[in-house]
Amino acid sequence: MRPPVIETLEIKNYRALQNVTIKNLRPFTVLVGPNGSGKSTLFDVFAFLETCFTVGVRSAWDRRGGQRELLSRGAEGPVSIQIAYRERPGERRLTYRLDLTEERGRPVVSREMLRWTTAPGQGRPSHILDFRSGLGYVADEESGERREEELDTPDTLAVNAIGQFRSHPRVAALRRFISGWYLSYLSVAEERKSPTAGPQERLSQSGDNISNVLQYLKENHPERLERIIEALRETVPTLESVDYQTSPDGRLVLFVKDAPFREAVLAGNASDGTLKLLSYLTLLYDPDPAPFIGIEEPENHLYRTVLPGLADQCRQSSNTSQVLVTTHSHEFINSCRPEEVVALYRDSSGYTQVVRPREIPLVVDMIDNGAQLGQLWQEGYFEDLPEPRTPVADAGGDA
Repeated sequence: MRPPVIETLEIKNYRALQNVTIKNLRPFTVLVGPNGSGKSTLFDVFAFLETCFTVGVRSAWDRRGGQRELLSRGAEGPVSIQIAYRERPGERRLTYRLDLTEERGRPVVSREMLRWTTAPGQGRPSHILDFRSGLGYVADEESGERREEELDTPDTLAVNAIGQFRSHPRVAALRRFISGWYLSYLSVAEERKSPTAGPQERLSQSGDNISNVLQYLKENHPERLERIIEALRETVPTLESVDYQTSPDGRLVLFVKDAPFREAVLAGNASDGTLKLLSYLTLLYDPDPAPFIGIEEPENHLYRTVLPGLADQCRQSSNTSQVLVTTHSHEFINSCRPEEVVALYRDSSGYTQVVRPREIPLVVDMIDNGAQLGQLWQEGYFEDLPEPRTPVADAGGDA
């Protein structure tokens, strides 16, 4: 069963994302743009939401410097994030909104709302949950009957509190959905480490437990591990095998063997690109995949000829996870379709704006006549700017 798919994202007052709306998001979406355009900030919006749900609002807020660093320069009102999604194709559209302000140095959930559309012809969308600064109500999803509630603190998420009860299945499903997101911050240095032995089901954000995940797959899903190695072989033709051994002190040691040689080498001596690609494939071939996967700049450490194949792997994985990628690589973009790409730039005010290549007639026409999408981006055809772009230093950083 495929997970929920976010269809629309609206962001207000989040650093350089002062007023950004992206509609018709695809199961596979690629963000492109020059340095400082807001790609990393938009990626961080998803990481911020995931941290709010898994660690807490206070932690997510403080890690980013609080209101002083998060609120768009010169902006008034709350930091606001809103997603619209469907749990399954053809079902009701749900909208979740989170507004945050700050009081005496502490974050406050000034508004948290979950609503869904009614059947055609039955009136306006109805609220399942609506809270302001810790006070609000939750409605029965069948009868619509409301029950007033008060949360312990104004930085508590109502979805986290109420989503623990089976009596509110849509709230519980939203809690599981966002809590299960995976935002990749893979580090080759971390991947080279030899962790303590023991199988682990999910790859960490840094990839430092790649050996543990391979052990889990070998013991529980050997066919999935073989698919990962086969995909790696297709991309790195000289690769013969990837395996692990347990050292006398109980640590896992990863080995990589190239076909021309008799002996495997320690992962610490393998190429950065091989390790990075192995981690991406392990993530994308997870037998119990995250409902949402974010990958930032996969071209780092990877040779350019590998990137089209990785783009195809991401698209295939979008059948079981919604996949978001940020990139500067025109080779990666060449393998994307115009409807999958969202281009970002900063206008003369210094705030991020959105351009959809599929809505630029010249780009569509050139693609239809054989042009490559990545090459068009590199040559500036996506920058259909309404006004000259002038950097503004204090518009909010691209995190």
